Amino acid sequence: MNKSLQHMTNNQFFQFEADFVESLRCIPMQVRIKLDTCGVKLKLSHWHQFDQQERQALVSLPCSTETEAQKYREFLQNLVQEKSGAPAGELPLDPHPAWLDQTSIPQDLQTKLAESNLNITIEQWSKLTPVQRFALIKLSRPSHENKNFLPALKEFQLI
Repeated sequence: MNKSLQHMTNNQFFQFEADFVESLRCIPMQVRIKLDTCGVKLKLSHWHQFDQQERQALVSLPCSTETEAQKYREFLQNLVQEKSGAPAGELPLDPHPAWLDQTSIPQDLQTKLAESNLNITIEQWSKLTPVQRFALIKLSRPSHENKNFLPALKEFQLI
């Protein structure tokens, strides 16, 4: 696993997530990056079956090294199996995830920025933390509800 994953998350919530962070009714970005890191496709319906303590565990548990990712995956899959009777789907693990690449802004993000007549430079991109880059990538996907895209750009001081 890439060394920069070791400093990837610090269990911080973003301001644009404030409307649901207290209840954890939606899957926060810091958990979503762990899902991509450990290769589990967790549905919102699964998340809603977890109690507050289980959701908090998924926020708090580390998932930066290969060993931590494997333990996180096992914990999560056991939890999903226990709640729903079947394991969660799997995601292919990307050996070079875009959020760790400081030198290239992903095309979906560039397209989303252009739709809003905005632009960010490689220098700005490279100064973001991996979890900030992850959030922007997720929020810029065409299939994602994008109401938090502009708030995220503002929070990250990009606009």
